[in-house]
Amino acid sequence: MTQDRLETEMLSNPVRNLQFMLRRLASKYPNLPQLAEDGIFGAETLESVLIFQRDFDLPVTGMVDQRTWDTLVKEWTTLEREVSPARTLQIFPGEGHQVLPGEGGDYMILPQTMFQVLSRYLEGIAEDTADGVHGTVSVENTKWLQQLAQLEETGIMDRATWDALSRLYELFVTSDTGKNK
Repeated sequence: MTQDRLETEMLSNPVRNLQFMLRRLASKYPNLPQLAEDGIFGAETLESVLIFQRDFDLPVTGMVDQRTWDTLVKEWTTLEREVSPARTLQIFPGEGHQVLPGEGGDYMILPQTMFQVLSRYLEGIAEDTADGVHGTVSVENTKWLQQLAQLEETGIMDRATWDALSRLYELFVTSDTGKNK
């Protein structure tokens, strides 16, 4: 979330979002109490702000001024980067998209590269260039995968074929067993 978007969200429900951020920070900084996110700037929220200010060498006022806010956002953003799961990335174009033989695009470079990496683990994958063009060798590798995955052998890179390729890649390359190769 960008700083501008975060600040816009904060303004829409400032106390509840402040409480949310302080509550999340309490998992890293045990001096901070586990706040209820009730949207009311009551005694517990005030106490949490005071403790936060004290622990981060800010003026202890209980007011969320710009300096307190900036420190809070910095600490919260850092924590989120540390504890949040890795973001999933949509690699293949949306549902229903197909790459026919001879077509291509930059997004085809990744499946072609994945085939090349998988060729270290599996037999039957032909050497190809990751150029984004779904040419003869790329089509043959796609058919090989479709046969293995018991899909119709069309040579068309579609969602089902992409999913099968992704599963193989996860199994052989990004799994614990694949990392040791």
